[in-house]
Amino acid sequence: MAYKLLIINPGSTSTKIAVYEGEKALLTETLRHSTEEIESYENIYAQFQFRKNVILKVLEDENFDVKELDAVVGRGGLLKPMISGTYTVNEVMLKDLKEGVQGQHASNLGGIIANEIGRELNIPSFIVDPVVVDEMDDVARISGMPEIERKSIFHALNQKAVAKRFAKENNKKYDDLNLIVAHMGGGVSVGAHSKGRIIDVNNALDGEGPFSPERSGGLPTGDLVKLCFSGKFTKEELLKKINGKGGFVAYLGTNDAREVLKSANEGSEKARLLFNAFSYQVSKAIGECSAVLCGKVDAILLTGGIAYGEEVVNAIKEKTSWIAPIAVYPGEDEMLALAQGGLRVLTGEEEAKEYK
Repeated sequence: MAYKLLIINPGSTSTKIAVYEGEKALLTETLRHSTEEIESYENIYAQFQFRKNVILKVLEDENFDVKELDAVVGRGGLLKPMISGTYTVNEVMLKDLKEGVQGQHASNLGGIIANEIGRELNIPSFIVDPVVVDEMDDVARISGMPEIERKSIFHALNQKAVAKRFAKENNKKYDDLNLIVAHMGGGVSVGAHSKGRIIDVNNALDGEGPFSPERSGGLPTGDLVKLCFSGKFTKEELLKKINGKGGFVAYLGTNDAREVLKSANEGSEKARLLFNAFSYQVSKAIGECSAVLCGKVDAILLTGGIAYGEEVVNAIKEKTSWIAPIAVYPGEDEMLALAQGGLRVLTGEEEAKEYK
């Protein structure tokens, strides 16, 4: 009999849930929350009971007996840096999620809600590969300014899931491979995977690496400092220009890469330049990762929503296929990746890690 798992993935204005039996989805729902509902709570943690009740109500309406569950898996939040893996939700983790040890984000609720439901059912609760997964080599942390250390904040869940999927499909072990994984979505992260560890990756949240539909990516430092002291923008406005109103949004007013390509194909020279610059910067980041791996690259994996676009994939292939074979895994199946992380522990393939 396959294990049944409840998966919980809270976002800023939605909560995605799913029930999996093994790797088969029995139920998937995206629960939308109005701005008024969310803003009625004084902070992220205060939303906990509201979101938990909504989840249980949907399961009840779908006539799903929660007593059939074997585990609950929540999306990991902004915790302390940790190595990749599936972690049992413990008291230390709950404290850090509630306090927002690295910041407040709706994903912090994933482990909290999973723990509460799991505790009531006397079954384990886990989180899997949160964005703060940090396996970087020490040399990769040096920024050039002692006051600033490079951080590992990126699409760890999808990068790890895609890398392990590629290894399995090719009858190899992830721990034996050198891979470059480029996640292209609202943000872009390009990671160098060396024998099971992501030894270098750009901070996709705070302005490193390629620009993306709504993030600026790396900027000329001196010019950014001058902009900060120009008096034209507040601190909050500049942070928003880096993450939220940067990239395609800043230049073209849209965060939809499909619209950019459509405009380019209809003759917009500006859209064509931006489209070309995007594939150029992603390709350059892949080249940087190949140097980190000393040119010993088994494959390059392209993933994320933008990987559905054949034209951007072909543009990146043109610039990087000389490095290694390229495989494409479009989209970002976070719910399945969370389920797989829980299953690896329940089946004994991996041991659950302890958050400290």
